[in-house]
Amino acid sequence: MTKTMKLRTYTRLGLSNVVRVAAYRLGLKIGIHPVQRLNAPVACAPFFRTSERPGEIPSANSTWEKNLNWFGWYQQRRTEMPPNWFSSPFSDMPLPDASRDWWLIPDFGAGDIKGLWELSRFGWVVAWATVAAHGDAEALERLNAWISDWTQSNPPYKGPNWKCGQEASIRVMHLITAAMILGQDRAPEQGLVDLITAHIQRIAPTMSYAIGQQNNHGTSEAAALFIGGSFLIGYDLRAEKWACKGRRWLEERAQTLIEPDGSFSQYSMTYHRVMLDTYSLVEAWRQHRELPSFSTEMRDRLSAAANWLLAMTDARSGDAPNIGANDGACLIQFTDSDYRDFRPSIQLAAALFQNVDAFGEGKWTTPLRWLGVKDGQHNATAQSKSFNDGGYHVLRNHDAMVVLRYPRFRFRPSQADALHLDLWHNGTNLLRDAGTFSYNAKGAEWFSSSSAHNTIVFDKRDQMPRLGRFLFGQWLKAEAVEQVQNDSSKISATAAYTDAKGAYHEREITLTPDGLTCRDRISGNFAEAILNWRLAPGEWSLVGNALKNEDYTISIEVDGTTVRPTLGTTTESRYYQQQSEIPVATVHVYGPTTLITQVTF
Repeated sequence: MTKTMKLRTYTRLGLSNVVRVAAYRLGLKIGIHPVQRLNAPVACAPFFRTSERPGEIPSANSTWEKNLNWFGWYQQRRTEMPPNWFSSPFSDMPLPDASRDWWLIPDFGAGDIKGLWELSRFGWVVAWATVAAHGDAEALERLNAWISDWTQSNPPYKGPNWKCGQEASIRVMHLITAAMILGQDRAPEQGLVDLITAHIQRIAPTMSYAIGQQNNHGTSEAAALFIGGSFLIGYDLRAEKWACKGRRWLEERAQTLIEPDGSFSQYSMTYHRVMLDTYSLVEAWRQHRELPSFSTEMRDRLSAAANWLLAMTDARSGDAPNIGANDGACLIQFTDSDYRDFRPSIQLAAALFQNVDAFGEGKWTTPLRWLGVKDGQHNATAQSKSFNDGGYHVLRNHDAMVVLRYPRFRFRPSQADALHLDLWHNGTNLLRDAGTFSYNAKGAEWFSSSSAHNTIVFDKRDQMPRLGRFLFGQWLKAEAVEQVQNDSSKISATAAYTDAKGAYHEREITLTPDGLTCRDRISGNFAEAILNWRLAPGEWSLVGNALKNEDYTISIEVDGTTVRPTLGTTTESRYYQQQSEIPVATVHVYGPTTLITQVTF
C-alpha cells in the first residue's frame, strides 16, 4: 500500500470534500469549531397533547406496543420504565454516557455505537403517535414521559446521542412527523419547540462536514434544516435562515448524489431507501405546509430514484437484494411491515414524485394516508433495464429477477462486490449477497470483501485494496459493458473489469423463462480463481455433478466440462447485527478459462 495510492484515492473522493472533513476534525481537535460554543435549555414536557387530527385515520403501528426494537429484528420486552439510553444489547463493553461533551467521545473503542443510538432515533415516537391519534391516552402519556426522560438524560450537546448530526436529524424528522400525525405541527407545545430548536442548533454548524461525506448525512441533515426550520418559523428568528439553507442543500445534494438514472452515491439498497424516504418526507411536509415547490430538476432525480428502487424490488415479498452497506436504518415507519419490505417507501415516493401507484392497495399505502398524500393516478411495472450511471443490470421476466452489479464508481465504493449477481425467483432470493452485519465488530470487515459476494475471487484477495474501515483504493472501472437486451425469448447483459494486478473477469448473463445462464470468462494475472454461489437456505444436495433442491438445479461447466462444485456453509446478515448460516457452492480453477453456470427453474 503506497502513499501514491492513498493520494489518488483521496483525489477521487474530491479535494473539496477531503478539506471539509479535515477542517471539521481539526476545528474540534483544537477547540475552535462553532458547534463547541452552543448551549440550549433542557426541553420540558409536555411535548404533545391529545390528538387534534380530524376525520378518519389509518390503523396504528403496534410494533413498539410490547417490545423495544433494534434494526428491524432484535426485540426486548418493553417495561413501563424508559430504557437506558446508553446501553446496547449487542455489546458487553462499557458505553459512554452524558457526562462528557459529545466531541470528546471517540468514534470507536467501545463496540458498535449504532446499538446505543438505535432507541434514540425515536422510531417509537412515530409509532406511539399513530396509537395516540386513535385516542389512546396511555400511549400519549408514555410518549411524553419517554421523551422527557430522554431530554433529562441527554442534556443538549452532552454524551454520545449528540455526537452525530445525522442522528440528530433523524430525531427531528420523527418528532415533526409525530406532530403531523397528531395534528399539532402548526400550534406545537413549547417543549417540542425547545427540543427541535436544540437539535437544529446542533445540525446547522456541521453541515459542511455532512456535505463532505458525499452520502445520506448531507441529505438527512439538509432535510432536518428544511423541515425543522420551517416548523420553527414564528418561534425563532433564525428559523427562516435554517429552512433556506436546508432547501438549498436538498436541491444541491439531489443533483450531486443522485445520478440521472436514479442510482445513489452509496451503492446500497437500504441507504437508497433512507435517502428516498428522507426526500419523500420533505416533499410531504412541503405539500402539507403549502411551501414553494422544489425545482423540476430535483423532482426528476427523485422520480428516477423511485424508479430505481422499484426496479430492484421483488413485488411478491417486498424485499430487495442485500447489495451494498446496510446499517439497519429505516425512517418514518408507519406500519408494522418487516424491515426488508421496501414497498411502503416505493409506494410513497412513486405517488409524490411520479404520480404513480406502484403496487395497488395494501398495507404499503398507509404512509400516504398518515401524511395526507394523494394516491398515484398511473400504474407502474418494474422493467428490465441497465442503470449504467450507477452500474447495475436488472433483468426481469414474469417470475424472475436478476441484478448484476458492475463498477461505475463516481463515489467511493463500500464493498468489493464487482460483478456480484443476485437471482430471485417467485419471491425467493435464490443467489444472494452476504450483507453487512456490523461496522465495528470482530470479523465484520469480511462482509464487504469479495469473498462475501457471488463473483470470482482471484488469489483470495479483494478486488480492490482496503485503505481503511470504509475505504478501498484503486477503484475498478467497468469494461465491455453491453446493456440489457430484451427479445421475445431471452434477456441478456454483460460487464467486465480488470483489477490493478491484471486479473480480468467478464460476466455475461442470460435470463429465460426456464432459468439463468451465467458465463464467466477469466484471464490475466492470477494463479487461482474461486467462483462463489451463495444459496438460499434449504436442503441442497449434490446429485452427480449437479446441485439440487426441491425446486432448482444448478450445474457448472469449466471449459465445456461439467464439474462437481464443493457444497459448504457460509454466513449472511440480512439485518444489521444479525448473522445466520446459508449454503455456498464453490469451484476452484487455476488459469484462464470460461465457467458457465446454469440455473434451471
